[in-house]
Amino acid sequence: MTIAVCPGSFDPVTAGHLDVIERSARFFDEVHVVVAVNAAKTPMFSEATRVNVIRHALKEAGCTNVAVASTEGLITDYCKKVGASVIVKGLRQNGDYEAELGMALVNRKLAGIETLFLPADPILEHISSSIVKDVARHGGDVTGMVPDCVVPMLAEALAEESQKKD
Repeated sequence: MTIAVCPGSFDPVTAGHLDVIERSARFFDEVHVVVAVNAAKTPMFSEATRVNVIRHALKEAGCTNVAVASTEGLITDYCKKVGASVIVKGLRQNGDYEAELGMALVNRKLAGIETLFLPADPILEHISSSIVKDVARHGGDVTGMVPDCVVPMLAEALAEESQKKD
């Protein structure tokens, strides 16, 4: 059985993330989507919320061989725990490759875990969690960039963020 891990912050999960996860699910027996918790970052959505949203979106997509979890540790430690031999990362542009290559080499050195890079769907390659939040912050419509359930959650989180500033 070949197990893959798709890690990320997923704050929020985007249509691009889901595309990479769904495509990965076609190639591997089991895929673990792992919300990586970084203590140095302040996410918009809680760890539990991100996990639940991804589960909901993947259930709607009919992905039955995908598990969703979170970790605060090294992704390679998570991979060893579940028996994964590969990490799958989506690449949008050249900058993604440069940023991900170093991490891929470290992961191989640390645990012998290979990284598979999947190019983003050209229709989705411009979408990132940061862009989604920025567009929403400025009143833009993010429908289609994120799962439908994220749109109202994003509006609510931004309203709370705005109230804290006032």
